[in-house]
Amino acid sequence: MRRIIVAVGTLVLAGGAGLAALLAWPLDRGPAIDGTVVGDPTRGAYLARASGCIGCHTDFANGGPPLAGGPAIKTSFGAFRAPNITTDKEHGIGSWSLGDFATAVRRGVSPDGRPYYPAFPYEFYANLSDQDVADLYAAFQTVAPVARPAPPQAIAFPFSFRPGLKLWRAWHLEPRRFAPDPSRSAEWNRGAFLVRGPGHCAACHTPRNLLGGLVTSEAYAGSRDLPGGDRSPPITPTALSEAGWDADAIVTGLKLGVTPDGDALGGTMGEVVRDSTSFLTDDDLNAIATYLLDRETGE
Repeated sequence: MRRIIVAVGTLVLAGGAGLAALLAWPLDRGPAIDGTVVGDPTRGAYLARASGCIGCHTDFANGGPPLAGGPAIKTSFGAFRAPNITTDKEHGIGSWSLGDFATAVRRGVSPDGRPYYPAFPYEFYANLSDQDVADLYAAFQTVAPVARPAPPQAIAFPFSFRPGLKLWRAWHLEPRRFAPDPSRSAEWNRGAFLVRGPGHCAACHTPRNLLGGLVTSEAYAGSRDLPGGDRSPPITPTALSEAGWDADAIVTGLKLGVTPDGDALGGTMGEVVRDSTSFLTDDDLNAIATYLLDRETGE
């Protein structure tokens, strides 16, 4: 009996020490943003569309105010809800500085130091430059405040224990700023930036492991476990070509939501077209097509 008590006590002490270490583990906030950068709200509004901000943070189905909080995103971990990002000081981001905003967007860390769930695709937004972030911030400063608290997250334990996200981040997060490939054309590099960064295409078109991390060895190979039970097809160069998606078809699909055989894109992708890609310029849509059809493995 004594040995059992000692063993249990040891486990309790070890668990307590581990918990204390996890709670004390500081989050990487990344490099500070250049505070001298002046944001362009017009460019920022365009980038917000390209990034999917409006679609996730607005509950269109229930007539919710723009950017005042999104609908439930149902996953195997629970239901996530995008919060209010209007300029309301209490319920939105009206009290945030540019530095607070940059850390949240590119590192997934709130102003009070809490880690955000990776349902918020900050791992992709890490590609944004200081100018990009300043432009987004300037755009959101023009949004009317809405005094509406976001519904609480409905996440199952143990995933509801936010400090545990520090372990997830250590294993899965590799933030990096987008760096153009000098051997490629300007159009290809623009497409690479949009796909890897604001467009966060891999978030839906790459399978995830049991903890929700991207299986990078199967990048863009499609996913069978999207929110709400939806699926996404592979969008590798080979898969696109075999399915009849040439450059013109990709541009038309992202602009109008029409497939090469005349069908309509539905589900999650239909919402992406409606709220995001249909607002992009033809130049950017062509850049995305150029990159997707000539993307190298591992990118």
